[in-house]
Amino acid sequence: MPDVELRQLRYFLAVAEELHFGRAAARLLIAGPSLSQQIKALERDLGVPLFARDRRTVALTSAGAALVPEVRALLERADELQRHARQLSGSRPVRIGYVNWLPPDLTARTAGVAQLYVDAWVVPSHQQAARVADGSLDLAVCWIRRSEAAQLGLTAQLLGADRLYAVAVGTDTSPVQAKDIAVLVDDDVTSWQSWNDYAEEFARDTGCAVRRIHNGAITGPAFFDHVRVCTTPVLNSPKGQTTPLPPDLVQRPVVDPEVVWTWSLVRREDEERADVIAAADAIVRNVGDLGLDRAWLPSDDPYRALRG
Repeated sequence: MPDVELRQLRYFLAVAEELHFGRAAARLLIAGPSLSQQIKALERDLGVPLFARDRRTVALTSAGAALVPEVRALLERADELQRHARQLSGSRPVRIGYVNWLPPDLTARTAGVAQLYVDAWVVPSHQQAARVADGSLDLAVCWIRRSEAAQLGLTAQLLGADRLYAVAVGTDTSPVQAKDIAVLVDDDVTSWQSWNDYAEEFARDTGCAVRRIHNGAITGPAFFDHVRVCTTPVLNSPKGQTTPLPPDLVQRPVVDPEVVWTWSLVRREDEERADVIAAADAIVRNVGDLGLDRAWLPSDDPYRALRG
């Protein structure tokens, strides 16, 4: 049987307690389709149905009901283990996760402050934030909303910012107004939830076009294929910031407004390890406002107030 993640068991318990996928998703701060996919994956891994669903109701199966007290006890034990581990010596490394960007001088920033371990499991922003909240990581570099940080019990500090640009066919590299571009939104919320939230709010605020896709082409060669068939320039994503453009495509600055994606360093509000707190402070020291005063940011971005 494949390994079952604690995160999936927390999802199961939330649905079992709410008996409603929408309420459980809101409580967990994840999208409903993502929650449904995770529950289906858990049922597949366990080899037993946990819920009986129809269009109006959700009910526990006999197997699901039998597992609830065991899962609750297991999660309580896991929480107790994490609390105990946090009280132990700070000799273990400070674990940091990321999505696709880390400061190039990360190790130098924490030298003499903490032993840093960069986690190799690269997952989307909302999942990295959840891993910090459940104790799987100590720190993470991710994009996060103010409300999400509060609900997860996380402290977010500004660490970096990517100025996004538009990609277009041809040779014109002049600036293009935000209202005249398009953004891609993917129906795979498990992978693209943070980007989708960002892109859809940007489109509402600026009036730019939304192109809905289903093939993960927010970045990579498939993104370039979408650009070639679009009649307007297409906003790139943070994951495409350093990808070289093919010779038939050009980069165009976006103006009125400029577009910025912020990177936060997040940690738990109740963090007790002195080396984790010291490492976080060292990593974000002297970051500044990164010129956010001229840029568009989502309404719930933690750093919107820095625009003055």
